[in-house]
Amino acid sequence: MRLFAAVLPPAAVLGELAVEVAQLRKLPAADRLRWTGRDGWHFTLAFYGEVAEDLLPDLHERLARAAHRRAPYELRIAGGGRFADRVVWAGADGDRPEMGRLAGSAAAAGRRAGVAMQEEHRPYTPHLTLARNRVAGVSLAPYASALKEYAGTAWTVGALSLMRSHPPAGGAGSQPHYEEIASWPLGH
Repeated sequence: MRLFAAVLPPAAVLGELAVEVAQLRKLPAADRLRWTGRDGWHFTLAFYGEVAEDLLPDLHERLARAAHRRAPYELRIAGGGRFADRVVWAGADGDRPEMGRLAGSAAAAGRRAGVAMQEEHRPYTPHLTLARNRVAGVSLAPYASALKEYAGTAWTVGALSLMRSHPPAGGAGSQPHYEEIASWPLGH
């Protein structure tokens, strides 16, 4: 199964972001982007890819330990940007160093459990993917610019979640479906 570790923002925070995204979807060429649904918004901490069933018990145990070692921290969805002209994203503000440590712990848990992970050679940048560009020639600069001043309500991140990614059901514009299969409280 295809798995990743994530932080899931609370529903009220996602509701605020949905209002902002509704405004972005009014910008020129927005209909040419593939927008991620609200149920798909999360902060990926570590991507594990395909994980064999026999590795799950050890992965669960190691993620539980990683969550236990990290304290809850404050976060807010704030700002945004783009990865070239491929992805529009919303960023994070708050205790980003603690989020980075949680991401490092989640990645280490996967490696120690025997998950064959690709090495990341860039610093961890927390972001929520909002849209992907489906067509060459659509500039994502206006979307990134519109997100610069966005700042949602802060909340306390209190859990580390293990998520399963189900492939898109098919058809143009289909999105993967994400399912939380386990969660561990931070600091407990």
